[in-house]
Amino acid sequence: MNSILFGPIHSRRFGMSLGVDLSPQKKQCNFDCLYCELGGAKTMESMQEVLPKEEILHSISEGLNQYRNLDVLTITATGEPTLYPDFLSLSKEIASIAQGRCKTLILSNGSRFGIESVREGLKYFDIVKFSLDCVSPQCFKKLDRPNKNLKIEEILRGIRIFSESYQGELVCEVLVLENLNDHFEEMKKIASFCKEIGVHRIDLGTLDRPPAYKIKGVEPKVLEELSEAFCGLCVSIPTRKLLQIPKRKFKDKQELLELLARRPIEEHEFHILFSQEDTKNILEMLEEGIICRKSVANMDFFVLKS
Repeated sequence: MNSILFGPIHSRRFGMSLGVDLSPQKKQCNFDCLYCELGGAKTMESMQEVLPKEEILHSISEGLNQYRNLDVLTITATGEPTLYPDFLSLSKEIASIAQGRCKTLILSNGSRFGIESVREGLKYFDIVKFSLDCVSPQCFKKLDRPNKNLKIEEILRGIRIFSESYQGELVCEVLVLENLNDHFEEMKKIASFCKEIGVHRIDLGTLDRPPAYKIKGVEPKVLEELSEAFCGLCVSIPTRKLLQIPKRKFKDKQELLELLARRPIEEHEFHILFSQEDTKNILEMLEEGIICRKSVANMDFFVLKS
């Protein structure tokens, strides 16, 4: 396995994934997020070290020939993948290689969706996942530490334009940090934007790996409380954090239905968070056709049947 490819690994959120790193030797990013597991680095507006496109495509072809039971081919970078200079052409050829083998996924910070060639490249991916930790300018500058030429208003505008023509599944990741964006009002602003653009799923998490700077994550209970801001949206919360939350118990099926009306629950998460009686009730309602399973970017949610 060369340095461009990593995995396959099993991702609870996307299934069996083979990763592709477009910048394996050096962090190249236009953000310097406080929580970055890659360490701190000066932001840049373009890649200084660029892998030949043919080398990337050859590695992907070899990987897909070697591993046959993949759910997703995940395009990422030690930094921001959309900084790759020939991104549109690369994306088009990746889609051609992966067609009929697995879905394609890209993990981006969303900062370059306002560039037409980037938007065109992103359309070749089955799943586009972007980060959005804040929509308030002050919070954005403090937490994500963007390049000086990036403004959150323009980033949101670019994501909005992209969402209008994108035909795949759009996933938003929100990472919550203590005393930075861990308040309900900021989450409501993010939720409002996500509803406006038709995001299919929210991945709500907190600090999970050693960060670049001295910061703290939040408790699992805080994530669960903040998830209420995303009323009506499919929200995924990391399982290992949820294991620390006591199981909830509902008095009847109606109370369960009221919960699902506010926030659809991911199936794996449901079995961890709720009692055996609640699990029995949810399965009965599935059989009765009151609720159904909805697949969202390779995850199954319990939702009210429309």
